[in-house]
This record gives sequence, C-alpha cells and structure tokens, in this order.
Amino acid sequence: MQRRTNEFGQAIGTPVPDWHQAKLPDDTPLTGRYCRLEHVNVERHADELYAAYCRASDARDWTYLNVGPFDSLDAYRAYVTRIADLTDPFHYAVIDLATGKAVGTLSLMRIDAPNGVIEVGSVTYSPLLQKTRAGTEAIFLLMWHAFDTLGYRRFEWKCDSLNAPSRAAALRYGFTFEGIFRQAIVYRGRNRDTAWYSIIDSEWPAIRAAFNAWLEPANFKADGIQVRKLADLVDAQRVRTDAG
Repeated sequence: MQRRTNEFGQAIGTPVPDWHQAKLPDDTPLTGRYCRLEHVNVERHADELYAAYCRASDARDWTYLNVGPFDSLDAYRAYVTRIADLTDPFHYAVIDLATGKAVGTLSLMRIDAPNGVIEVGSVTYSPLLQKTRAGTEAIFLLMWHAFDTLGYRRFEWKCDSLNAPSRAAALRYGFTFEGIFRQAIVYRGRNRDTAWYSIIDSEWPAIRAAFNAWLEPANFKADGIQVRKLADLVDAQRVRTDAG
C-alpha cells in the first residue's frame, strides 16, 4: 500500500470520503434459521432465562461476568428490569426457534456511532444455548446487523485475558487478536487484563460467507455433528479473498 503524507511530509491515514456515522440499535428483532434476537424484556423473557440458567450444575459460567449468579427469580427479574431500559449496552434475549424459549442473552455495547465502532458483550449463554447452532448464529446475527444494517466499520470482542473459552470463541468467529490492555478493569474485587479482538468491514464479506456456509443444514450430519468447522471455513474464505 502506498504511503500517504500531507503537505508537511507527515504520514496520514487512508481517506474515508463517504463516511456517515452508523445507526444506533433499536427494538427490531433479528431472526435467523435457528434463533431470534429480541430486545430483552422482563415480562417476556426473565422467567424463561432464569429457568435456563438454573440448568447449570454450578456457577462457573458467571466467573468472568460482572453480574450473577442470581440466587432467586426475583433477583434476576430485578436485573432484567434494569438492563431492559439501557441503550448502551443494548441487551438482547436469544430465542431458540425450536422451542420458542429464551435461552441466553448478549448485547451490543460501547456504541460509538460517529466512528462506526461497536462491541459484542455480556454474552451469557445457558446450558441450553452453549455449543449449539443457535448460539453461533446469535453472534452472526449481531455481526450482520452491525455491518450490513447499522453501517459500522469495526466490531469488537473483549474479554478477561484469563478467560480461555472466550478467547477461543473469538478466534473461531473470525476475530483478529489485537493485544492485551494491562490492568484495564477491576471487577469482583480482582484485576482484569483485557484481551482485545476485532473484525473490520473489509474482512466482513469473507467472514459472512463462512458463517452462512457453516449454518447451512447441509453442513450437519443426521446426528448433528458438523461437517466443516467454522474456523476452517473462515480461513478458507480469507485465503480466497486474499487470492482474489
């Protein structure tokens, strides 16, 4: 790429002449093949979500979150009542289309519409959603919404650097690791070094194609086992894009 300079000989970034700020999320449901994302609502979702989270045998799913676990339905309903009124983070309930039940939540957060930057966060999957097609599709629906509908340029994933499952998930979904922000947060009375990952708009078409291929019913055998892994499809699409 040719180095750009200004009249003083200083290096400057690539022009973005047609940029207009991105849009903000709204209450529009996002529907896929296996799940639907709805703006979280205490009366529609809280009881189902609490029941789904109670399916876990212990509290390990809450270790790297700054809330929970919740010891009663009333406590969880109070939490959902509070987050339902927020616009940033903007929380969604994940509805399993096979059962019609809410089985997890996630959010769009740290929303910077003028610069086109947005983050997925507060990913809280119950045992009914973990390691399912619907769980993967929920992330895809937020990516698709952010890039193709709302017009963002950058989609971020951040997590505790010690959260190995979250870091592995980010790479599986096609995010690029950018580094560690040391002593970034204090939560639950302990330090968090934060691992940063991102996808930018120029990378999105290849990643979108990989997700679409992975989510196809033909990619799964009769017993539900995947034929091709999502990470392999992402890598293949990247190679194809680079070659083109």
